Amino acid sequence: MRTISRRNYLKHVTLTAAAGMLATTFRSPSLLAGEPETPARQPTPTPSQAAAIAAIAQEAMLKFSAPGLSLAIARHGVMVYQQGFGYANKATQAPVTPASLFRIASISKPITSAAIFTLIEQGRLRLQDLVFGADGILQSDYADAGGKYPERVTKLTIHHLLTHTGGGWENNGDDPMFRQPKMDHRSLITWALREHPLQNDPGTHYAYSNFGYCILGRVIEKISGQPYARFMQANVLAKWGLKDMLVAGNTLADRAPDEVVYYGQPGAGSNPYDMNVARMDSHGGWIGTPSDLVQFAMHVDGFKTTSSILSAESIKSMTTATAANAHYACGWCVNSAPNWWHSGSLPGTLSILVRTGSGLCWAAFTNTRATGLDLDAMMWKVVKAVPEWRA
Repeated sequence: MRTISRRNYLKHVTLTAAAGMLATTFRSPSLLAGEPETPARQPTPTPSQAAAIAAIAQEAMLKFSAPGLSLAIARHGVMVYQQGFGYANKATQAPVTPASLFRIASISKPITSAAIFTLIEQGRLRLQDLVFGADGILQSDYADAGGKYPERVTKLTIHHLLTHTGGGWENNGDDPMFRQPKMDHRSLITWALREHPLQNDPGTHYAYSNFGYCILGRVIEKISGQPYARFMQANVLAKWGLKDMLVAGNTLADRAPDEVVYYGQPGAGSNPYDMNVARMDSHGGWIGTPSDLVQFAMHVDGFKTTSSILSAESIKSMTTATAANAHYACGWCVNSAPNWWHSGSLPGTLSILVRTGSGLCWAAFTNTRATGLDLDAMMWKVVKAVPEWRA
């Protein structure tokens, strides 16, 4: 299978080609609706296989000076492996455990996408709904003093924002989400719409955009009448029984109970505690455990081994790429295997979430961001250490 270069479809975010290397032992099941099947007993690592997994993890941690690492793996709807390695806090030598919370960075995007499709299934939203302007969901809420938007902005739809085909606001040095840190959402969006015009007509060009998902968070608030995090926790996360996930704080003092400490590295970005992470809510602000994210993936994976929180039609739409980028859908990177995945990167944080066409779901998080540390490639080595998983 041809390796997909991340340079071709996602800039400045750790989405790596190893997620494309699925062995084709299994045919992908069709997306199915209805009650879940009773999951069959799944193989767990033998002692020697568990030792091999630990060796892979510890080798990566040693090579890239990663204080802590946490992994979770499920197969056909059954959790088969969870393990923490290293330190959640180097100063206290508190260990990473499967219950340790990490910033998940851009893995927040598929969660926000699932919320948008939840609202669509409730009949409160459509993919082709306009976002701004007289006929848009947000109407003139973020317009300039004259109540006007740039023409291209008035053409933006929900689907454009989900698929990063809005026409601009790319995740580069001018990313609005890393500018004006003292502004709240309303002020930031108003400023960016005025000062950062779209470079392309919506729907014609792919440009990975944190800011687009920030806007989707405000759409969720407008439609639901609730703050984004409250709606997500009550109407999306609660469906999976995930009660510990929350939007991160900005400073070390803002750490949640059981949250790890984040460590910066030279050449890998700024101080992990010198960002407005809370403002990143809908595109990169959540914290959780790897098992939380695996539970999420299992409930939108399109298989029948777990109950789905979305219909088969919604899942198909959510994982269908656009003509502008054949490898990105609505909050998920996709390929023909079919594998779906997303990863995240912030100073002090790397994360990966993968759902394979063969029925595996896994997640891995670290509390540092090191140049060259490829969690995706590492996790493919991990799952291949247990041949019975047929990764």
